[in-house]
Amino acid sequence: MSTAIVVGSGPNGLAAAVTLAQQGLQVSVLEAADQVGGGTRSGEAILPGLLHDHCSAIHPMAVGSPFLSGLDLQRYGLAWRWPQIDCAHPLDGGSAGVLYRSVDQTADGLGRDGRRWHALFDRPVARFDALNDDIMGPLLRVPHHPLTLARFGAPTTLPASALARWFRSAQARALFIGVAAHAFRPLHYPMTSAIGLGILTAGHRHGWAVAAGGSQAIADAMAAALTDLGGTIETGVRVESAAQLPPADVTMFDLAPEAVAGILGDRLPARVARAYRRFRRGPGAFKVDFAVEGGVPWVNPDARRAGTVHLAGTHAELEATERDVHAGRMPQRPFVLVGQQYLADPQRSVGDVHPVWTYAHVPTGYTGDATAAIIAQIERFAPGFADRVVGQTVRNTAEMAAYNANYIGGDIMTGAKDLRQLMFGPRVTLSPYDTGIPGRYICSAATPPGPGAHGMCGVNAAKLALSRL
Repeated sequence: MSTAIVVGSGPNGLAAAVTLAQQGLQVSVLEAADQVGGGTRSGEAILPGLLHDHCSAIHPMAVGSPFLSGLDLQRYGLAWRWPQIDCAHPLDGGSAGVLYRSVDQTADGLGRDGRRWHALFDRPVARFDALNDDIMGPLLRVPHHPLTLARFGAPTTLPASALARWFRSAQARALFIGVAAHAFRPLHYPMTSAIGLGILTAGHRHGWAVAAGGSQAIADAMAAALTDLGGTIETGVRVESAAQLPPADVTMFDLAPEAVAGILGDRLPARVARAYRRFRRGPGAFKVDFAVEGGVPWVNPDARRAGTVHLAGTHAELEATERDVHAGRMPQRPFVLVGQQYLADPQRSVGDVHPVWTYAHVPTGYTGDATAAIIAQIERFAPGFADRVVGQTVRNTAEMAAYNANYIGGDIMTGAKDLRQLMFGPRVTLSPYDTGIPGRYICSAATPPGPGAHGMCGVNAAKLALSRL
């Protein structure tokens, strides 16, 4: 029987492990932390019973993941929950751009921009399941659905700032560019529309869901599926050198490229080692979880029903903010993402005290305290918020890296998603999962298709490994 070792138990490591085990390999997963899940871990952070997601929280790309949707993870306790409104982007004055799962309902709320929203999303949403086969794999390959991919791909090459200006209202512009800003890139750069369009299209098809009981349920379900297939998981095992690894036909690394270079050392071909060590990092995330009595008192009523709220003001303000962050300057008013997962999954709350999940975009390795700036941004659109806070916990960029070693400098995207790294991953190659050593592969979010709880980086790497056995 062929054997496999998977180092790291984030969604991609677990997905790789399950994919290999499904084909009869004897698989062992080694995890440095005491709990599986990587960025999908959850727990009680402030009050007993008050449940917070530690990092990954909203999952439009995971619900329709070709891997997860084919696993029947409901057998292992995974259930999706949806808020009434997917996302709201409030503006000063009380209005907001509002995103619903329905394209029609979203367009109706955008007034004169409704027809343009339809023009941008009707066709790719209708064809999303076919499109997903292509966008969830390496980008540089022969696509399964070339015409569908070409129609979707044309606007993705644009800077998000340019595509936002195609809309005429402040609400539509802010709504689009707020989602595009998930790329952690200056929004005037080419291809910064790609991540925004991908998230929006997936969301219109499958919704911005949360996992019932916390994102940990995603990892727990995959771990249970692996165990049923005969795989094993060891936690508390930190791998720092190749000498620690037992012999195996396949070894998968759900790790950052720098960590893989450190483990494999001079066994790596020199060109691969150089690329991994020069891997470019993106900005950081500064996270604050709040316990809020009565919920957030948003001025805009739609924000009170939205699972996600983007706080950045106008599209022009957000463009300036992301330029500052990329240049290493901490903005006075950072882009703040607010998660209200309890609206879809009430079991996370304790009575009338609710968990509110937030993080701000900050420069990589930012050493300051962004807590006051996050609170000020929320107060800007929800006066009286601070008076409702009964507890909070902070995770700065250094603590983000301590929580998950892949998040160097607080970079929760596992690398800058610039044009080169978005298309190729850690190095310029047609085989982004290949380390150059037979049987050794990298499968983290540093590889295509990138971040998210979809698991497809791991699946793609595992399929490559299987094809070579």
